[in-house]
Amino acid sequence: MNDHLDTYYQTVQTLGSLRTPAHARRWSTAVLKTLGVNLDRKTKKKLAKALPEELSHDLTRLFWLVHFRNKTMSQYDFQFEVSKRSGNSDWQFTKIPITAVFHGVKALIDNDTNQAVAKSLAPDVRELWQQA
Repeated sequence: MNDHLDTYYQTVQTLGSLRTPAHARRWSTAVLKTLGVNLDRKTKKKLAKALPEELSHDLTRLFWLVHFRNKTMSQYDFQFEVSKRSGNSDWQFTKIPITAVFHGVKALIDNDTNQAVAKSLAPDVRELWQQA
């Protein structure tokens, strides 16, 4: 399973135009945490089961006292949330690593899970997921 993670992080680093594996890990965590709060519970569990433990942990280990999913979230808002979590101030750049993380995640999951994630996301964010 470690080979899958190494390949995943290499993909994120390369496609995300990131300098180091540490940057790839940071961006991956930021994207997965943001994705996790934007999926319905059933889909998040399904995706978490399909991912390696480290990635599953990033997806599911975010605590919100009271949280209501934004079903109309724009790509801009999603990018902005990811940029805050990653520690990057350029929200416009975030589209590149987000797409890289989505691409890497999609390579690890089956088509049924892929479709469930797409269906659960807000339309603008779904478009970003499907382009990856």
